[in-house]
Amino acid sequence: MISFKWRRFPKDIILMSVRWKLAYALSYRDIEEMMEERGICVDHTSVQRWVVHYSPQLESKFRKYKKPVGKSWRMDETYIKVNGKWVYLYRAVDKEGATIDFMLSQKSDRAAVMRFFEKAIGSSGLPEKVTIDKSGANTAACHRLNMLLFLAGICCLFIEVRRVKYLNNIIE
Repeated sequence: MISFKWRRFPKDIILMSVRWKLAYALSYRDIEEMMEERGICVDHTSVQRWVVHYSPQLESKFRKYKKPVGKSWRMDETYIKVNGKWVYLYRAVDKEGATIDFMLSQKSDRAAVMRFFEKAIGSSGLPEKVTIDKSGANTAACHRLNMLLFLAGICCLFIEVRRVKYLNNIIE
């Protein structure tokens, strides 16, 4: 249960502000202005604190209700600007287009891809096939993951790695 105890504003106001920030490309000052138009005087720093405090809690709650995904994944990364800084966005979808997971990272190396796979496998289970582009970091991480599965004694669960550039178009 997410606790809103000791908060100055009702939970509806807090959740609406957090949703606006996470769902749309709005600044904290934009949300402050939108709330002011609705007769609610809230400071942009309060909205920022709410987003930092409640986002992880909301994500863990929502993950419980996530639908199962397929065993054939398509994984890709792209370079995007977030809050004025360039970061890598790793994302994976199944062959139906359902989102498996996503992650932001400062670097595009094998360690970052391994962290992404650990997060995705933790939330959705082990895939049978992973389709990636020609990225060296993705290939190295997939081979490392197969090696770790072999060393763990789960030799019947190798992940088939396909390096096909155009099968990832469903992500884009």
